[in-house]
Amino acid sequence: MEKMISWNVNGLRACISKGFMDYFKRVNADIFCIQETKLQKDTICLELDGYYQYWNYAIKKGYSGTAVFTRKEPLSVNYGIGIAEHDNEGRVITLEFCDYYLVNVYTPNSKRELERLDYRMQWEDCFREYLKMLDSVKPVILCGDLNVAHKEIDLKNPAANVRNAGFTIEERQKFTQLLESGFIDTYRYFYPDKTGAYTWWSFMFNARAKNAGWRIDYFCVSERLKNRLVSADIHSDVLGSDHCPVELVVC
Repeated sequence: MEKMISWNVNGLRACISKGFMDYFKRVNADIFCIQETKLQKDTICLELDGYYQYWNYAIKKGYSGTAVFTRKEPLSVNYGIGIAEHDNEGRVITLEFCDYYLVNVYTPNSKRELERLDYRMQWEDCFREYLKMLDSVKPVILCGDLNVAHKEIDLKNPAANVRNAGFTIEERQKFTQLLESGFIDTYRYFYPDKTGAYTWWSFMFNARAKNAGWRIDYFCVSERLKNRLVSADIHSDVLGSDHCPVELVVC
């Protein structure tokens, strides 16, 4: 069995001050992926005994960034998706293992007034092609903050958010295209009809206490890994960020 965790920490330094290390030790994952680290190279030193560490940083200070901590050493590590215009924000790390690729991603937010939606659409197409390229070699386990609530069941107030970033028709269609390219949304594989299952809550309006959230953090896997899926979970009780961790266990 392999336990995998993915968590948008919304600034790793802040999250560490709010219990990150306690959770990290308690959950005892084989692979632990984080997004939105908001760090630059050599600005933090994490003591994680027994784990290899891989970091990708944005050029812009205090912005974006991803990291992967893994007990088993990968065969290779790749940063970005090989397209210069998409690789300056530290959004993707790919670890190659003997029987699959692990891809950790922090998908660009379309922002208020959807000012970055056009760029997001370009990103989605390029990133999907990157995943398909990997998938042609060996199966893929994708995790991260995908910045989209796929269906109405995936957020508390769908009607009020139809043209808001993360729930536009365009973004939702891109996620549908990803699934149609041969991937499984693992949480919905196990819980197709479960409501109130969210991974992000606004800091405003007491949203978390009211569970007025969105499910925008995912583990998606190549369809041919279906028989290796053991469980999927959302750790909504874990604080420290406006997101909570998500889990996948595979055999």
